[in-house]
Amino acid sequence: MFSFRYIDYTKVKAQLANAITLVNLSFGVIALILISKDLSHMSLVFIFLAALFDRFDGMTARHFHTESAFGKELDSLSDIISFGIAPALLIYHSALSDMLWVGIAAVIIYIACGAVRLARYNVEEFDGVFRGVPITAAGVILTALYFAIPYVGAPYLVIAMLVLSWAMVSNFKISKV
Repeated sequence: MFSFRYIDYTKVKAQLANAITLVNLSFGVIALILISKDLSHMSLVFIFLAALFDRFDGMTARHFHTESAFGKELDSLSDIISFGIAPALLIYHSALSDMLWVGIAAVIIYIACGAVRLARYNVEEFDGVFRGVPITAAGVILTALYFAIPYVGAPYLVIAMLVLSWAMVSNFKISKV
């Protein structure tokens, strides 16, 4: 029979932040599956939920003093799915697919800039100031632009994706909130 007294809670605490990160990743994958099934409107919920869990994984790691290089890498891999690929494909599938190569180019540039942003963050020592817009913020903004699709043309969404791409890899500094 299973007994809770045999659980080593220090090991549970050590992996709690990583478990939260994996929930973030899972929500990003669910969003991608929903987009592929023409349920883009439902994928919004999962991208926004991924952002909520992304907010709490780092807080949990700092609270329990379990920050690690592994956790940082896992978080970045999850973020590229949830805030790079999922929002870009959401906008492409919902509004840019008629612009074929222009839409594809905007998606590739956005995802590539997100990957560069994450790689740069992982190799630099964090001093409380972000260089460029974090991919989570860019992904949430891009996802929120889904609501603008009925009111703006596809070229404006391409411009928005390119501006967000530039903002992620730019060198301006943003204080952590």
